[in-house]
Amino acid sequence: MEAFATLGPAALYMISMTLTPGPNNLMLTASGANYGYWRTLPHILGILAGCCVLFSAIALGLGLLFERYPLFQSLLKIVGSGYLLYLAWKIASAPPPDLSLRGSGRPLTFWQAAAFQFANPKAWVMGLALMAGFLPEGGTPWLAALLLAGFAELVALPCISLWAGFGIAVGRTLKTPRAWRIFNVTMGAMTAGCVIFILG
Repeated sequence: MEAFATLGPAALYMISMTLTPGPNNLMLTASGANYGYWRTLPHILGILAGCCVLFSAIALGLGLLFERYPLFQSLLKIVGSGYLLYLAWKIASAPPPDLSLRGSGRPLTFWQAAAFQFANPKAWVMGLALMAGFLPEGGTPWLAALLLAGFAELVALPCISLWAGFGIAVGRTLKTPRAWRIFNVTMGAMTAGCVIFILG
């Protein structure tokens, strides 16, 4: 009963965290605009899989690294910020898509998106708060962690898909190469801007 009682609040927490802007959502918006939903789907699934593994690992002891070794948190911020700046540059410098060949190019892969979650400070903060606040105390720890992480990602799926859908809607209004360049540079700059909050 305790496990079921926490699902509602956990769902509300995940909705609030995954509907708000962050590195993942900004990159999904850019990907949706440039490649469409189906080519962005591996990116979406990679985010969900990476977060599910990360959240489970946090519940099973990985989160103690933050408490015992503050240097690890600082290192994560530096690595995550560096990789995020690289991705921001890739978005900002992406050429306008050939409007006659809409969707050409290479979106982020499943594995790239999954790996990014381990360098994404927002994902760590989300996972730490989720597991600290909503993980039931009874039962088998690894099973409870896996079920809560899986449930959290089921809630997250439609939320982050909305950002890709928003990108698709924006992409349909961009009719010229100049408009695409402005959009890509803006999305890249906004993604890079997340570094301010990570390091702040």
